[in-house]
Amino acid sequence: MERTRRSLLAGAASVGVVGAAGCLGGGGDGGDGADGGNALDTGEYDCDLSEPSDPDLDFRPVIGDPEADVVVRAFEDFTCGHCATYKLEHFPTIREEYVAPGEVRYEHWDFPIPVSETWAVPVASAARGVGAREGSEAFFDFATAAYESQGSYSGEAVGAAAEAAGADPCAAIADAQFAAYEEASMSDRSEGVSRGVEVTPTIFVDGEAADTYEAETIAAAIDEAL
Repeated sequence: MERTRRSLLAGAASVGVVGAAGCLGGGGDGGDGADGGNALDTGEYDCDLSEPSDPDLDFRPVIGDPEADVVVRAFEDFTCGHCATYKLEHFPTIREEYVAPGEVRYEHWDFPIPVSETWAVPVASAARGVGAREGSEAFFDFATAAYESQGSYSGEAVGAAAEAAGADPCAAIADAQFAAYEEASMSDRSEGVSRGVEVTPTIFVDGEAADTYEAETIAAAIDEAL
């Protein structure tokens, strides 16, 4: 039996949601250094890491209809547990019901609070690098895989997420090692601050922040905007 939008949203609402607020930061360091001063453990990947040249700082991860009337902007921190809950348990419903049919333009924006000063920008940099080289679909595939390994980030985990997205693992690890896209991430953060973002994830639908990051709440906001 084909699932209806209502059944999908009901299913999304039934999963465990860690409250409705989000991450405020100060969640701990999160592992060994990834700040360009400490080499990442590449594990099974035999990478000769060098600083990336000329990263595409203008790259914006976007899926859905670029000309859609409704724009959804998600501000996330890759080290925020609430963002992992959103991306893994709620975003798939929004993607299936609104992004795939072309009803919305969906944009990812970085908002490194950071929950982990060690990993927030490096993982975001790796994600952006994957997207800039392989396209937005690869970015979102990387993001999903990265969130699945949240709490145990490492160079090897970054490489594995890139590989899962069909991208070069060593290039992604280098982007993380040298925080190649830090300028773009911090620019996103500044935009978020100007919009009043204080916690992650914060999801905007046509410029208005949704009350929670639950699929049902975001869907209701989209339906109202359509």
